[in-house]
Amino acid sequence: MNKNNYDNAPQSLKDYLYYLQIVKGRSELTVKNYYTDLRSFFRYLKVKQGRASENPDDFSEIDISDMTDEDIMSVDLQFAQEFLLYMKAERSNDQKARYRKAVALRQFYKFLTNNKHMFKVSPMANLELPSPKAALPKYLTLEQALEMLTHIDTPDQKRDYCIVVFFLNCGMRLSELVGINLKDIRSTHDTDGNEIYTLKVLGKGSKERIIYLNQACINAYKAYLAPEETDPSSRQAAGCRDMNTREDALFLSRRGTRISNRRVQQIVEECFKSCGLDNMGLSVHKLRHTAATLMYQNGVDVRVLKDVLGHENLNTTQIYTHVSSAQMKNAVNQNPLSGVAPGEKNE
Repeated sequence: MNKNNYDNAPQSLKDYLYYLQIVKGRSELTVKNYYTDLRSFFRYLKVKQGRASENPDDFSEIDISDMTDEDIMSVDLQFAQEFLLYMKAERSNDQKARYRKAVALRQFYKFLTNNKHMFKVSPMANLELPSPKAALPKYLTLEQALEMLTHIDTPDQKRDYCIVVFFLNCGMRLSELVGINLKDIRSTHDTDGNEIYTLKVLGKGSKERIIYLNQACINAYKAYLAPEETDPSSRQAAGCRDMNTREDALFLSRRGTRISNRRVQQIVEECFKSCGLDNMGLSVHKLRHTAATLMYQNGVDVRVLKDVLGHENLNTTQIYTHVSSAQMKNAVNQNPLSGVAPGEKNE
């Protein structure tokens, strides 16, 4: 973690942020989100203490570096509830944002209680979480996914096609795809002599999992790495790579370095636009939803799907069963007899 990013945080908060990343293995983005949410809490505390402006326009400028352990220990459950109400009324936080802040408070004060022994019992132990509205994930239909695969007309077509195929078939996260190294893909043979390709990805919390590549992934992978009848520099520009490069990443930028998260997002956005899907609010993560939904709809057991996606909890995977249920409900409602009322006569 870059310590300079959190120089204005009080020491106890810094300790917690380092604990999240080093001990718990949380991603840099997750740690940043915890910092942002807890910083809002400390800013609110300074306002209520009379140490900062009460003008909502000044809220985002409040410095929290002078917050002490005594300040942090002075709050109680009611104060936390008032904070969440303030974030709704004055900062326009929706239910999801307030839920995240409540989780951050509970986990931070749990750390202060169990790890730093500042409390015998956490004052936030009974803080109720504002349950976020369960939203069904957006995803592509099978027809839309196939259409997308036929409209990858980017300058680095072989690389970009392989990227989209991996997303749609493996259901991996953006960070997982960008982090793939050449050595992470291995070829073995089963007892019948059939070639099997496996991919090792690094998921949330630095947890590794193995994904078996299907034929579509294998074909795209081989086409991407296949040498062209040109020199190495033009081969790389065409979406392939020089196998002697020092960079170990599977997916390279045109500079020969590991492709960035943002560049992958741009590639997918370009593909959505090419096939007329750019007005549907889709994103890279929706390709993960698409893969999961299509697998479930075609008979993959939800417990197997949990392992494929790298979910820690089966409840997280259950959302894809809700997608199927919603589709079945919609199908019944579209039956032309759905609007018939008792006693009506057919004309």
